[in-house]
Amino acid sequence: MDPKGVGSVSVELNNTAAQLLASLCVELGTDDAAGVLSRALGVLDLCVRGKAKGGTVCIINAHGESSEVVI
Repeated sequence: MDPKGVGSVSVELNNTAAQLLASLCVELGTDDAAGVLSRALGVLDLCVRGKAKGGTVCIINAHGESSEVVI
């Protein structure tokens, strides 16, 4: 792992995670798997930090309905 966070690292994925990542790349119309992974980890980090502070993270759909993200 790069302690300065500026280089690349290799990540081994199981079959389920690899399929999910590939599916997200198709859905988002990108071949940048590292970018998709970074965005997903950013959302996870937001949820974990929110929970640690006693808060929650909610997703609001186009109809104004909300769902709490539970991890």
